[in-house]
Amino acid sequence: MYKAVVFFDLDGTFFDNEKNVSKENISAVNELRENNILPIISTGRNIFEIQYVIDETGINSLVSANGSYVQYEGKKLKAEEISDEVIEEILAFAKKQGDVISFYNNEGFALTAENDLTKVNYRLLRLTPHVEPTFYKSHEVNFLNVFNYDKDKLYQDQFKGKLSLVRNNPRCLDTMKWGVSKQTGIQAMLSKANLADIPSYAFGDQLNDLQMFEEVDYPVAMGNGHPDVKAKASFVTTSNINHGIVNGLRHYGLIK
Repeated sequence: MYKAVVFFDLDGTFFDNEKNVSKENISAVNELRENNILPIISTGRNIFEIQYVIDETGINSLVSANGSYVQYEGKKLKAEEISDEVIEEILAFAKKQGDVISFYNNEGFALTAENDLTKVNYRLLRLTPHVEPTFYKSHEVNFLNVFNYDKDKLYQDQFKGKLSLVRNNPRCLDTMKWGVSKQTGIQAMLSKANLADIPSYAFGDQLNDLQMFEEVDYPVAMGNGHPDVKAKASFVTTSNINHGIVNGLRHYGLIK
């Protein structure tokens, strides 16, 4: 039985500003393991996007795609699938808006088209996209991105009760089945992996981390985080590029 569990967001939290994992954070994860504490990645990204993080850290328990795909110690615990009917509805709506959509599962992704937003986005994420508008017809889809700058409320109102949409970066809306979030992914992880009775911690920085914060005992906001995230935290650590992970873990006595 683990003594505790710690959930780490990646971008702006566990990563530095170049999307790398510091040696300091890798050492902190190793020390957590030595102390019988389970590290878990909790991210808006999909598993195939962060294989290099899994390889570098050895973390193979993940709440990915904002709770849409959950695995524990390398094995799938839960996967949410968006139906073809709902996908076709949002494709039609996005076409009217002139917006591009990307389809995701834990193994790969495809776009309906490319534009300036997608080119910038995937360059920053170090991913090479391909266009396949009918990807969803031959692949399970757990998660979508809708590319626009400022149509949050428009899509949220249109797909209320069908899809949950949250802005995780300026270029696109993370899109999950209705009600799915990092919080529901963590709920699945804690219950299905028998981790519910031990102390839980979470590190995050953005609005898609707020629901995650509600599910753990000790939410930790990064110093570079959104003001609303800091307001919900039990502790605000230093920034992601100023020893934020280590300082937060030390604050709670999880590492020395």
